[in-house]
Parts: sequence; structure tokens; C-alpha cells
Amino acid sequence: MDEKVYKTIGFSGAANLVLGISVLVTGIASGILLIITGAKLLASKKKILL
Repeated sequence: MDEKVYKTIGFSGAANLVLGISVLVTGIASGILLIITGAKLLASKKKILL
């Protein structure tokens, strides 16, 4: 019985670790894309007429 509990807890920990890493990578990638897009907008600010 104890071994089954330890396996369940181990699987849960591994799943949480994978999910955390996935969220971290997604956040970093979206941040980089936002910075690149913002830099392009600032670079083309001269060409925009409002």
C-alpha cells in the first residue's frame, strides 16, 4: 500500500515539474515575441500618421 502511495506522489511531482517548465518556456517565448514586436513598432513610429 505504501509503495502505491509513493508512486502516485512521485508521478504527481513529475507532472507538476513538467507543467511548470512548460509554462515557464511559454512565458519566456511570449515575452521575447512581445519585445520584438514592440521594438518593430517603435522603429516604424516615424512612418505612422495619426
